Amino acid sequence: MYLLRLISILVLLARRRLDRLIPRQNLSAWARICLLPLRAIPTPQETPAESLRQSFEELGPIFVKLGQILSTRRDLFAPEVADELRKLQDQVPPFDTGTARDIVESSLEQSIETLFARFDDHPLAAASLAQVHTAQLHSGEEVIVKIIRPGIQNEIRRDLDLMYGLARLMLRIWPDARRLHPVEVVSDYERTVLDECDLTLEAANTMQLRSNWLNSGKLYVPEVFYDYCRPNVMVMERIHGITAADVDIMRAKGVNMKRLAHLGVEIFFTQVFKDNFFHADMHPGNVFIDITEPDNPTYIALDCAIIGSLTDQDKTYLAKNLLSFFRRNYHEVARLHVESGWVPPHTDVREFESVIRAVCEPVFQKPISEISFGRVLLSLFQTARRFDMEVQPQLVLLQKTLLNIEGMGRQLYPELDLWETAAPFMEDWMRDRMGIRGLVNEISKHAPHWLNQLPELPQLALDTFNEFQQLSHNNREQTRVLTALRAELESQARSRRLTRLGGIALIGAILFPLSGIAASPEALIGSSLLGSLGIYWMFIRP
Repeated sequence: MYLLRLISILVLLARRRLDRLIPRQNLSAWARICLLPLRAIPTPQETPAESLRQSFEELGPIFVKLGQILSTRRDLFAPEVADELRKLQDQVPPFDTGTARDIVESSLEQSIETLFARFDDHPLAAASLAQVHTAQLHSGEEVIVKIIRPGIQNEIRRDLDLMYGLARLMLRIWPDARRLHPVEVVSDYERTVLDECDLTLEAANTMQLRSNWLNSGKLYVPEVFYDYCRPNVMVMERIHGITAADVDIMRAKGVNMKRLAHLGVEIFFTQVFKDNFFHADMHPGNVFIDITEPDNPTYIALDCAIIGSLTDQDKTYLAKNLLSFFRRNYHEVARLHVESGWVPPHTDVREFESVIRAVCEPVFQKPISEISFGRVLLSLFQTARRFDMEVQPQLVLLQKTLLNIEGMGRQLYPELDLWETAAPFMEDWMRDRMGIRGLVNEISKHAPHWLNQLPELPQLALDTFNEFQQLSHNNREQTRVLTALRAELESQARSRRLTRLGGIALIGAILFPLSGIAASPEALIGSSLLGSLGIYWMFIRP
């Protein structure tokens, strides 16, 4: 199945002549020869950038989401390509309005007129997995109605089959692929994208994120009307703002872009390390800006389908690594990688340290406009191959979010010093977690539970004492059994030795008269004695 899908993808790319996007001066002679047959295909009237965007749309939701991520990477693509891919954020062709109405009515089991005072048939926006209509509740609230595209799960599973096939193919033909865990990465992505198709999960995520940031004055999350939510329909408060991609509008309105960029970094690190509940799909189509107060802009988060979290251990190792990076303590970075198990335990820490320094040192003290994290990641990947570093599937979602944050930061405020902004936050978090303040916080957190357990302490102490007594009795019994077993084993070993000696004695008694020695009385006595000992040791001895 995935082979047919792969062939159809290659045919589509050839038909749209996406080879026009490849700089031929960087190709090898063999690659140029392979691309020569494509010149026989008529060149489309669309620009190469338009052809790329249309290809993503035609290939379906998995590729549309890929295009959304790529649209934020203006350091990797020409401006016209990034601008065209940006249309994938909310300009995907919508599906039929009649179908949308049918889905809402069948899911909520009421007519549109009963549910809403007004329902706008023309979609406000259409994305890869769903489209949005504006409406008004009978109670007066302005809302948006999000509707999952019909049949989208089948399309997703088809492309996931292709991705699984390619992942398994990588494992067969490329030995280094094992440490990248390609099948596990696809599995994680499968869970994520299928979760996006269940709007009850998105509604719950939105409600939790709203609770975390309610009245913060930094991030606003719209209210969800949960009684109107089903797996393929969600109703939530309509918000007003501009997207994070509308940089020209913000500058024209005099928005404090530096403050906005620093606030974005603070929100991200707070979500990851303090809340352990971070929005993991932060492309500009999902992030709006409230510029009502230009000098104090705030963020609005939409589309909370993809939420990430980390274990306490991963958070601690990640925080220590980031702080060590900020302080340029590459020896500590290398040591932490070994301690966490991210690289094999036999790794030479000093050698690993020198390679990390060569990769990361050029990055520091530069504004984000001069830093390409794509190139840094490529260098780190080459380092990973050298030291057999394995991809950590639990961190893939966080890495994707970091790439999105970088792309938005580059658009909003190119002079942003990411290290200077993030380092104080990380140091404060580590003090809260690891220092005296962290100890006090842990005691405060667990104190109610300890107080609840206090009345049970006498019984727990008595139970523990009884368990120690039973353990002591069990130890004595085990010692007695082991002593008897040892004695039995020694007896069996001694018996086997005597049996072997008995056999040797019997053989000697038989062979002694046949050896040609004169049948003297002494010889007969010796032979009889050997035979008697042999019979006793083998058959009579208890």
